[in-house]
Amino acid sequence: MKFEDLNLIEPILKALNEEGYTNPTPIQEKSIPILLEGTDLLGCAQTGTGKTAAFAIPIIQLLYNRKEAGERNNKIHALIVTPTRELAIQIGESFASYGRYTKLRHTVIFGGVTQSSQVNAIKAGVDILVATPGRLLDLIGQGVIRLNDIQLFVLDEADRMLDMGFVNDVKKILKVIPEKRQSLFFSATMPDTIKVLAGNILTNPEKVEVTPVSSTAETIQQEVYYVDKGNKNALLVHLLEDPSIKSALVFTRTKHGADKVVKILDKAKIKAEAIHGNKSQNARQRALSNFKDYTTRVLVATDIAARGIDIDALAFVVNFELPNIPETYVHRIGRTGRAGASGKAVSFCEYEERAYLKDIQKLISMQIPVVEEHPFPAKIFVVEKEEKRTFNNNRNQNSSQGKRSQGGGGRPQGSGTGKTQEKRRFTPKKRD
Repeated sequence: MKFEDLNLIEPILKALNEEGYTNPTPIQEKSIPILLEGTDLLGCAQTGTGKTAAFAIPIIQLLYNRKEAGERNNKIHALIVTPTRELAIQIGESFASYGRYTKLRHTVIFGGVTQSSQVNAIKAGVDILVATPGRLLDLIGQGVIRLNDIQLFVLDEADRMLDMGFVNDVKKILKVIPEKRQSLFFSATMPDTIKVLAGNILTNPEKVEVTPVSSTAETIQQEVYYVDKGNKNALLVHLLEDPSIKSALVFTRTKHGADKVVKILDKAKIKAEAIHGNKSQNARQRALSNFKDYTTRVLVATDIAARGIDIDALAFVVNFELPNIPETYVHRIGRTGRAGASGKAVSFCEYEERAYLKDIQKLISMQIPVVEEHPFPAKIFVVEKEEKRTFNNNRNQNSSQGKRSQGGGGRPQGSGTGKTQEKRRFTPKKRD
């Protein structure tokens, strides 16, 4: 199927053609017709499947057609709420790209920066507003934003929204938008809490599910390195000595951990920057821009900050620390291997992270290949492996000796003594 087969208007098709897009992804192919009919949608899709275009394209077409029919200008008719600043900016860029020939106006608002330019854009009039919850509620409280004319409402990355503690903010937003509207709900995972939230937002929705979160793209080569915690830095530097790795996205569990990794890489003369919630908005955007144009070779990120990173050519992802939520692993490595391209995802596993690795492998229904030949093998794994080999050898030797020591009809040597000891060991003492 091609985009021309989805009954899209010429201004959108022209923009898509300039972007080099000819064939919709599965979620775009399924979602666009549903949304153009005015039906609510519940979308479940992992990162990298093209869901932003799946809702941006039909929203642009619906608003364009209504505007052509004489609908009022200078009113916010579509609201997209998303958890992070990076993701909000990315969505804004998508609306700018796909709607460049429609004359629809959009703006993006988020916290961490002064509000003056955002307020000015809203006062000038916008059709589409992309917002993070905190700044949106701030400007509603100040009387800058009125949402009485919302016709289309999108809650994007709903699972991450709940993880970040935005559920109450979402409920406040729902109270100030019209009940009569078309609603779109997107989430990478669908636990019970998400289903309950979706039930409060959607009315008779169609459900679209593409590539469940428990699967990883076949184009991604996955590997795991067993390494002691103290050697992770050295192993990362060792891997990045490979000149074929033009850029790498490295995941840590904490902001502090991300900063520490950057310092180690800088010391090794490897250009790196961190992106996380403690960085200013300007610093985060600068780091992301530097990474995209290869000025910075390595971007070190936490999970929340990385959710909005969308880089088509990214070929190398490193789990410096394994996530304690297995679905997060799928999201992380989904940053590579996009749109059919090949990619590689390597994970460092220290002894205390073994349970995380086990949960991940259970979720994705595969054993991740282990790289045993590297300069920093985990000592405890090596010892365990040697002990297991020694145990098996000893057991085989004892078995052979036991068979040789049995006489004609007699018991194995020492068997009587062993039984007496076992009986004495496990018989409880009688109370007086």
